[in-house]
Amino acid sequence: MAYLNDNYLKLRAGYLFPEIARRVKAFCEANPEPAKRLIRCGIGDVTEPLPEAVRVAMHKAVDELGSRESFRGYGPEQGYDFLRHTIAENDYRAHGIDVADDEIFVSDGSKCDCGNILDILGGDNRIAVMDPVYPVYVDTNVMAGHTGEADASGAYGGLLYLPCTEANGFVADVPSERADVVYLCFPNNPTGSVATRAQLEAWVAYALKNRSLLLFDAAYEAYISEPGIPHSIYEIPGARECAIEFRSFSKNGGFTGTRCAFTVVPKTLMAQTKSGEFHALHPLWNRRMSTKFNGVSYVVQRGAEALYSPEGKAQVADLITHYMGNAAVLRKAATDAGLNVWGGVNAPYLWVRTPGGATSWEMFDRMLTEANVVITPGSGFGSAGEGYFRISAFNSRAAVEEVAVRLARL
Repeated sequence: MAYLNDNYLKLRAGYLFPEIARRVKAFCEANPEPAKRLIRCGIGDVTEPLPEAVRVAMHKAVDELGSRESFRGYGPEQGYDFLRHTIAENDYRAHGIDVADDEIFVSDGSKCDCGNILDILGGDNRIAVMDPVYPVYVDTNVMAGHTGEADASGAYGGLLYLPCTEANGFVADVPSERADVVYLCFPNNPTGSVATRAQLEAWVAYALKNRSLLLFDAAYEAYISEPGIPHSIYEIPGARECAIEFRSFSKNGGFTGTRCAFTVVPKTLMAQTKSGEFHALHPLWNRRMSTKFNGVSYVVQRGAEALYSPEGKAQVADLITHYMGNAAVLRKAATDAGLNVWGGVNAPYLWVRTPGGATSWEMFDRMLTEANVVITPGSGFGSAGEGYFRISAFNSRAAVEEVAVRLARL
């Protein structure tokens, strides 16, 4: 008899985005004409082509694989040296942040790394998550057996939920109780909020005091526009002793389908065994990657490297300008329609309060059936997300302008 992982049976209603896809599919099948007008502003998937610098680099890399002299087979599981060096130099050392090349681990996505990081962490940790929260943080801990059952609101026993509300600007307050592992995401998905330097300093101080580990998801850092907002947790003194940082090329370079990201694990970062001994996490993550991962393809890594070229940086800036221009159009339209809106300034997401006391899924259904627009219900991000919905700015300008028209009519 083969036994399954019972923890999967605790998961509620399927992962958020497949559930959205299921509802949209059912609507389209039942309403073929309105389906032709459907505009998707739900899942945060990019829509614009890969930057030219990336495409050129990838073509060149493919040609290299066509010659015996320049052909490459298995690459290093941690990432090629050329990309690790480029990342460390451009994203960190150029900004005065001490990160070594071999502290960079290249992967196929931050979503994957946020879940896989649990492989090197113990099962007795008290886990804290922001609420609302990117569902992967919660669901992967459920799968790993780090939680109890879910209650009627969808909250899992054993997790420490950190409410993000209008009152605190959707930035979680440092709790009075101890958590061993804390997930932080800034700019935040789904609310679009950002943490100030003072707020991140408070989190680092908390982690150092409690010997906690901060898992800092900075997938949207390239979208920060306001001066003074930290782009990396390592801008904060002491963070190298308490934080792992996740970054992605998906949303700045358009790599959602190409798949490339990286995780920073400082060599100074320690965690404790049950017997009280302290060990570095860097060699454990290195072993995990070497054992369970065969690396990102050479072609993709050359494409990622090209994002740091002068042409690549300019093209990334153009992409961000495009998507944030979309966010400005949507923010104005939603505000003009009388809706209460947050986000859309330092992130390509708008966080909107549902009007008239509607639930998040009621608003999802109304937007789908009446406006033929797909949004993301806030309750799918946690109980504190009930009464809100997320609009993604990842789309063409023409589609976004049409959504603005439909919002005005709704």
